[in-house]
Amino acid sequence: MKLLFLLVFMLLFPQSKGSPSSRDDDGYQRTFEDLKREIASYSDIAKKIIDLAVYGRAQNRSYERLALFVDTVGPRLSGSKNLELAIKYMYKALRMDGLENVHLEPVKIPHWERRKESAMMMEPRNHSIAILGLGGSIATPPEGITAEVLVVASFDELHQRAQEAKGKIVVYNQPYVSYGETVQYRGRGAVEAAKVGAKASLIKTVAPFSINSPHTGMQSYQPGVRKIPTACISVEDAELMARISSRGNKIILTLKMEAKTYPDADSFNTVAEIVGSKYPEQVVLVSGHLDSWDVGQGAMDDGGGAFISWEALSLLKDLGLRPKRTLRLVLWTGEEQGGVGAEQYYKMHKVNLSNFDIVMESDEGTFMPTGLAFTGSDKARNIMKEIMKLLQPINVTDVFEKGGGTDISYWIRDGIPGASLRDDITRYFWFHHSQGDTMTVQDPTQMNLCAALWAVVSYVIADMEEKVPV
Repeated sequence: MKLLFLLVFMLLFPQSKGSPSSRDDDGYQRTFEDLKREIASYSDIAKKIIDLAVYGRAQNRSYERLALFVDTVGPRLSGSKNLELAIKYMYKALRMDGLENVHLEPVKIPHWERRKESAMMMEPRNHSIAILGLGGSIATPPEGITAEVLVVASFDELHQRAQEAKGKIVVYNQPYVSYGETVQYRGRGAVEAAKVGAKASLIKTVAPFSINSPHTGMQSYQPGVRKIPTACISVEDAELMARISSRGNKIILTLKMEAKTYPDADSFNTVAEIVGSKYPEQVVLVSGHLDSWDVGQGAMDDGGGAFISWEALSLLKDLGLRPKRTLRLVLWTGEEQGGVGAEQYYKMHKVNLSNFDIVMESDEGTFMPTGLAFTGSDKARNIMKEIMKLLQPINVTDVFEKGGGTDISYWIRDGIPGASLRDDITRYFWFHHSQGDTMTVQDPTQMNLCAALWAVVSYVIADMEEKVPV
C-alpha cells in the first residue's frame, strides 16, 4: 500500500532537477537547468550577430557613423544649438535606418555657456594658465579677479588654513586616487573655498595623466553659500604653483571668466524601437547619452556608447531578428548636468515600471570590452552569466558587480535590473571632458566588439520566454 501511495504521489507531483525558477504558460515549473538550455539555444544566433558586427558587412559601421556625426555636429553642450542639431540629425538617421517608433520626447535641460575665459600668473613671473570653467560657474567681474593664491592639497588643509584663505584664489592640488574619490574636489571645491572667504577656486584636473590639458565637468553650488567663480586647471599648472608656493614665494593670479547661465532650454530624449513580437508592452532598454561637454568632439563621452546602442538595433534589423519584447533605444539629453533628461523620462514612464525588463547604459567608453557589469538579484546574475557565455567567440564572458549609470540609476533604484558595458578604461580619464575627446581616441575594431556584446545581450534578454527575475 505504501508503495502504491508513493507511485501515485510521484505521478501527481513530479520532481525536477535543479532549483525551481518559474512556471511556463502551461504551469510547468521551470528550473535553472531549463533556463540554461534555453539560453544555450541562442548560440547560433549569437554567432550570426557577432559575425555581422565584427567580420561582416556591418564591420566598422558604428565607428563610421560616429565619425560622420561628430565631424558634422561637433561638441553638444546642454542647451546649445549644437545639441539641438545633433538631436535633429539622429532623429533623421534613425528613421532612415528603418527603425520603428522613432520619436522625440520633450524635456527641459540646463543652459550654461562658457564664453571667454583666461588665467594669468602675474607673480613671481608671467605665465598663461590653461583653464576650463566648470559647468554652472558664475562669471568674474568684467575686469577679472586679481588675487594672491593659496595652494592646498585637501579639504582638511583648506580648513586648517582657513584664516589664510580670505580674499585669495584657492588652488586645489589634490592627489589623484581614483575618479570616483577625487572628483569631489571638482564637485564641491568652490563651495568649500567660499566658506572660508576665497574669491575663486581653481581645481587640479581630475585625471591620472595630462599633457597640459584641463578637463571640465559639473560642479554644484550650495544654498546659503556665496557663489564664486570656479574652473579646472591642468595637472602641470597645479603642481607648478604648489612647488612655487612650497618655496615661500607669493603667487598672484588674474582670473577672467565670462560664463553665463540662461533659463532652462527645451530639448528631447531621442527614442527608436524594434517592437516586440509577443510582449510588445515589455521593454529592454539600451542607451547612451547624446549630449557632451563643449570641448573636443564628445566622441568617447558618450558618442561611442550612444552609437553602439544604435548599432545593436541595426544589427538585429539587418538579420531580420524581432525579439518577443520591445527593444528600445534611448539617446539621453542633459546627462552631463546630472542626468536631467533621463530623470524626466523616468518620471514620465515609471507608471509602467513593471514592464521594464532591464535597463542598459554604455557611458564609460567603448574601448576593448571585458564583460558586463550587472546590478540585480542573485537569480538574475546567474542568468546573465549564462547569457555572457554566448560571447565566447570573442572571449568576453565576465559578469562584474555594480552595473549602472547616471541615466539608468532611477530604474535600478526601484529594483529594475541594470547593466553597463565594462571595457578597458585605462585611458578613459586621460581624455574625459577635455579637448582630447575626439575620434582619434576611438578604435573601430573595439567598437565592433562592444556593439556585438551589446546586441547579443539585449536581444537574448528581450527574446527569452520570461523576464529577468528581480
